[in-house]
Amino acid sequence: MTVSLFDQFMSPTYLGIPLLALALTLPWILYPSPSARWLNNRLLTLQGWFINRFTQQILTPLSLGGHKWALILTSLMIFLITLNILGLLPYTFTPTTQLSSTLALQVPLWLAKVLIGLGNQPNAALGHLLPEGTPTPLIPVLIIIETISLFIRPLALGVRWTANLTAGHLLMPLTSTAAFVILSIMPTVAGLTTILLFLLTLLEVAVAMIQAYVFVLLLSLYLQENV
Repeated sequence: MTVSLFDQFMSPTYLGIPLLALALTLPWILYPSPSARWLNNRLLTLQGWFINRFTQQILTPLSLGGHKWALILTSLMIFLITLNILGLLPYTFTPTTQLSSTLALQVPLWLAKVLIGLGNQPNAALGHLLPEGTPTPLIPVLIIIETISLFIRPLALGVRWTANLTAGHLLMPLTSTAAFVILSIMPTVAGLTTILLFLLTLLEVAVAMIQAYVFVLLLSLYLQENV
């Protein structure tokens, strides 16, 4: 029986029950909560340092109105990094390789920021649809183009995120299968392919972290335009 490489991107089920909800819940169990002690252990100290540094970097270009989103953006960043990295482990599932999951995360946040911009500064929010100094004949065309560009943002971000993770997840089984097949024929080439697989795994870990960072960074940039 031939198994398709794309089967790894199917939502797993157990006794007919989809395990997507369990995969989305797992990251919250892995992180310890701060205790009431004066001195924390090394793990909590490292976790707190990372959260503080990331929050500081994300909120630097935002005005004071955007600082209300600090908890959401930081929690989302840690959540996405954990999901992406856990998906690289054997016999696991990456929910972020599903377009439905990425759009479910992106669309509500994007819509909330658009509504906030329309509520707080409607003139500036609508002004993005028409650049200053546009010739009169081009005004209807540019309004249509900018409106389409505004509504396509969450779709483009979700598709790019899914495509980047899917491409890397496909390269890893392809490389490992090639190394296993040619092991008895060309051991030297199989060894080089194994080294390539190791380097590809490191690259995928970096891509998993970078994609989560880019996702949250673009959300903060969208927020910057509306606060």
